[in-house]
Amino acid sequence: MQNLTIKGLATEASVGVETVRYYQRRGLLDVPPSAGGIRRYGDQDIARLRFIRRAQAAGFTLAEIGELLRLDSGTDRERAHAIASIRIDALDVRIAELIDVRTSLARLAVECESGRDGPCPIIESFV
Repeated sequence: MQNLTIKGLATEASVGVETVRYYQRRGLLDVPPSAGGIRRYGDQDIARLRFIRRAQAAGFTLAEIGELLRLDSGTDRERAHAIASIRIDALDVRIAELIDVRTSLARLAVECESGRDGPCPIIESFV
């Protein structure tokens, strides 16, 4: 069992102290009671903070993460699946958008390299 200060917690999870405080304000992390003016964090806090960060990296919003954290892992599988399905659909849309952007940029790069006269099509496309 860890006995960390907020700075130690932040370091263990590779985030800043202000990130920890922000998640506490959002209700995603508990604020432990103060003992002698210092709050102490344990292994559960580290695991929860790492979960939040991994869920964000997967594209979940903080509201969705909060809902996932409130679900009971043994009884709310259907709702967790629904939340994940919504996120997968949103990721698929974003991936399609990125593929379109990449295709357009690759075409502009070829045009830029092959053309010698006039303005660069890459620069012109963003004006």
